[in-house]
Amino acid sequence: MKRIYQLAAAVVASTALAQAAEKPNVVIIYGDDIGWGDVGAYGAKLIPTPNLDKMAGQSLRFTDGHCSAATCTPSRFSMLTGIHGFRHNVRILAPNAPMKIQPDMLTLPQLFKKAGYKTAVIGKWHLGIGDGKNEVDWNGAVKPGPLEIGFDYSFLLPSTNDRVPCVYLENHHVVGLDPADPLYVGKRPPEGFTGTVYPDARKSPEAMTYYKSTHGHNNSVINGIGRIGKMWGGKSALWDDETIADEFVKQARKYISAQKKGEPFFLYWAAADIHVPRAPNPRFKGKSGLSYRGDAMVQFDWCAGEIMKVLEEQGLAENTIVIFSSDNGPVYDDGYDDGTTVKTSSKEVDRGHDGSGPYRGGKYQIYEGGTRVPLMVRWPAKIKPGVSKAMINQIDFMASFAELLDIELAADEAIDSRNVLPALLGEDQVGTRLLIEEARGKALRDGDWKYIAPSGKKGKGELYNLATDVGERRNLIGKEKERAAEMSATLQKLVQSKQGVRAELAQ
Repeated sequence: MKRIYQLAAAVVASTALAQAAEKPNVVIIYGDDIGWGDVGAYGAKLIPTPNLDKMAGQSLRFTDGHCSAATCTPSRFSMLTGIHGFRHNVRILAPNAPMKIQPDMLTLPQLFKKAGYKTAVIGKWHLGIGDGKNEVDWNGAVKPGPLEIGFDYSFLLPSTNDRVPCVYLENHHVVGLDPADPLYVGKRPPEGFTGTVYPDARKSPEAMTYYKSTHGHNNSVINGIGRIGKMWGGKSALWDDETIADEFVKQARKYISAQKKGEPFFLYWAAADIHVPRAPNPRFKGKSGLSYRGDAMVQFDWCAGEIMKVLEEQGLAENTIVIFSSDNGPVYDDGYDDGTTVKTSSKEVDRGHDGSGPYRGGKYQIYEGGTRVPLMVRWPAKIKPGVSKAMINQIDFMASFAELLDIELAADEAIDSRNVLPALLGEDQVGTRLLIEEARGKALRDGDWKYIAPSGKKGKGELYNLATDVGERRNLIGKEKERAAEMSATLQKLVQSKQGVRAELAQ
């Protein structure tokens, strides 16, 4: 009898191991401010992106892929929770903002952990740190953070690269911090502080030796670059702006190489490129001919290539889903005089390069260029390479991976996320029919039609048919009043719904 039990246990164990081995690893390579037209496979002519172009040839490349909002924090929040940021008043966060993802929210890493995955985040965070009730102690255990919402490991740029604190955070602790020079973030250091004091850009603009701030980035000057917010101390822990990308690649290599065969993992790798301040490593300078922004994009392309390379080296590429996308569309002069912007009669472009491609607008804007971003999904074991016109929103990753992992979402979990797995696998060319876009205002896509709600007291609604007007130049709201009214009512219903988009559209 004992022998029978041992055999049964062995069968169960081997079956569980086999099932685990069948589960694909998942890696999200997330760019920052990378627009639809910043990649060669999407039409970029002046920025060489050989690694992303190679990935595109091995992936299902979407031409109508979207982040949920035209700014970074709401998009990241939505992708990781399956909930639109506006439901929780999520906006671009200040340096000392508390974490916006609440402990009771199901997150993408928690979903993967339910399926037996190891989980990690490496790169830019910008979702807040701390609980908002107590001041964050940067010299002790810095939490709550990623580890409290489902990640087993984290190596972060805590806020963003144009904000303090300019240090790396590994799990709960600042990397390389000297206790003799404690770190403080806020309006002023504690009374009696004797540590490092950084120049104030407003009082000492000459301290900005890397390049000058054009607006907003005029508080603490770190590494010759003005930042948003003030910090004191922590000199030993400061990052080097020109090696941030190298450090994130190093940490990704280390993490992926340490994973055991047959034990699936989820890695959210979030670059700082091509967000300002753009400070590419000197080996990338001049590689694009488009100043700092173009060179930073070349650097990002290298990073993506290195991550793909380590997957190949570890024999993991075949059964790893790699998703490449961005948090919002492109932006040019975003606070620094880095030589990127050339003003034309119609818009600001990057010396003959338009990161929005054929689309109007970019970061901060409600037009297509604000949320229509590159989106590629590579899974050699399952997905046939090609091009898809299916409309996809990153907010739908939650429900789609829940379907892949055979996990049922509760009614109050990821309430705005819908299952578009067939489209992600190339089995459906439609994806989602209705899609909310968010910037300073809100818009609704219904297939090729796009309705933009009035914004402000004097704002007027807009309606475009993207099938004939991809640049959103011909406002048809006067000619299509009935359609506009219907789409306005639908948008209002979805935005105001307490049940969320998934429940509303299932009715």
